[in-house]
Amino acid sequence: MEQKDLEMPRHSMAHVLAKAVMELYPTTKLTIGPAVDNGFYYDIDLDKNLTPEDFPAIEKKMKEIINKGEAFRREEVSKEKALELFKGNEYKTEIINELPADAVISLYYLGDDFFDLCRGPHVESTRNLQNMGFKIAKINGAYWRGNEKNKMLQRIYVYAFKDKKELNDYINMIEEAKKRDHRKLGKDLGLFFISDYAQGMPFFLPKGVTLKNELIKYWREIHKRYGYVEIETPIAMNRALWEKSGHWDHYKDNMYTFKVEDEDFAIKPMNCPGGMLVYKENIHSYKELPLRIGELGKVHRHEASGTLHGLFRVRCFTQDDAHIFMLPNQIEQEVKGVLDMVEEMYGIFNLPYHLELSTMPENHIGDVKDWEFAETALKNVLKDLGKDFVINEGDGAFYGPKIDIHIQDALGRTWQCGTIQLDMQLPKRFELEYIDENGEKKEPIMIHRVVYGSLERFIGIITENFAGAFPLWLAPEQVRVLALTDRNNDYVNSIVAKLQAEGFRAEADIRNEKVGYKIREGLSQKVPYLIIVGDEEEKNGTISIRGRGNENKTGLNLADFIERLKEEVKTKKI
Repeated sequence: MEQKDLEMPRHSMAHVLAKAVMELYPTTKLTIGPAVDNGFYYDIDLDKNLTPEDFPAIEKKMKEIINKGEAFRREEVSKEKALELFKGNEYKTEIINELPADAVISLYYLGDDFFDLCRGPHVESTRNLQNMGFKIAKINGAYWRGNEKNKMLQRIYVYAFKDKKELNDYINMIEEAKKRDHRKLGKDLGLFFISDYAQGMPFFLPKGVTLKNELIKYWREIHKRYGYVEIETPIAMNRALWEKSGHWDHYKDNMYTFKVEDEDFAIKPMNCPGGMLVYKENIHSYKELPLRIGELGKVHRHEASGTLHGLFRVRCFTQDDAHIFMLPNQIEQEVKGVLDMVEEMYGIFNLPYHLELSTMPENHIGDVKDWEFAETALKNVLKDLGKDFVINEGDGAFYGPKIDIHIQDALGRTWQCGTIQLDMQLPKRFELEYIDENGEKKEPIMIHRVVYGSLERFIGIITENFAGAFPLWLAPEQVRVLALTDRNNDYVNSIVAKLQAEGFRAEADIRNEKVGYKIREGLSQKVPYLIIVGDEEEKNGTISIRGRGNENKTGLNLADFIERLKEEVKTKKI
């Protein structure tokens, strides 16, 4: 059942919850109870603080109401009548008083003894809800109408799905998500942390930096193969640049600004204007185009504190930007080239994705004809490649339409990471030029594109996708070598030295601890391979390994094992 098909039964279930609460706690004042993506909630004003111990009684009462098969009945009343019916409930009367004097107000009855102010619609009766799976999830505090000056209410969240199977599947997914939460894994595995001194600005620890550097190394390898050069631009530039680019007018609220000798500066929220200046620094011939320029630029954006979430929503991040300057007849081949790169890079991580074409927004800049040309070009590319896509009307960047690439993670959630933006505006604003075959000055067209998007968000996604058990090529620690006894310490160190000489991230564990403890710790740290050696291995010059998937092997030759590791890294085996 689609989400839109669940909206009506979920909202009807909210009335069932409201009736159940009123029967159990008659002094309750009801406010509002909308449907949401995974169920519904209802905000109530009640002197008693509800706790999880109260959930079973509420759920039982809801089931009793549902099993009665009571009908939902709509009744329209005047504003005067509505105020009379809800006298004593200041929340409902506030809503009613905001309506015009001649407004027709609808109530919905559930049975004969319960009614609520509601626009509807609802299912015919609670018989339509009898197969639904539902469960009270939690209770949070919520200010009336989201205003902290208003009274704090109790918000009862309820999961609600088509049936019990879908409910259980969702609850299992939530539990799995908790285990995979990148914030917890980031701390447990020593990857990153976020300090109260810099909210939304991650600190990467040595293992996290190793992981990040491996992603960057791969990014550089593939970009070199696809014909990109790499640049670096300043992290802060003056107001005149941001006015020229249009960001000062369209994005200033999200920018960090400061003054230098009475001149306004801004820390860059994106890399694009710097890329314009790099292109403009030299005279270009049509023979040089397309010119593909990449940058791993650190950007800062002022996100509201309430939206910050681990690495998924931060205030500073590394963006794997690239700008492609091209001729009009090169648009389709270049967009295809980017989509080929996306297919290859996401394929390495086994990440499925879908495409959305976002069109001209209301606050766009530039001529509508340019927008129509650009949107048509992107549609033609997607159609020529046989790519499925949906159109996201009005969600393009202010300077051009874009293809947004939404990846799907192991839990079925989607994340917008990559994007391909076709821009015919910034080249005009920056007066970019190339010399054509007739010696005349022409204006290039450009593509803005990212694949990782935010490197930080991408790390958060793959951390959860792999549940912290990164493939060998990405793992911050690839091999840990354990000694069964102190007698074997020198042998352990010699193995580590050979592994490190071959370029592997290997560590020795020669602590005076029981080997079982050291194995458990290595497994909890998600190290791909543990090598365990004792007297027998040292005598025979062999190793024993403990790998993922309960792999246990003894009597292996170290040189053969190293070749196996090399092959795994080379192929980027998942």
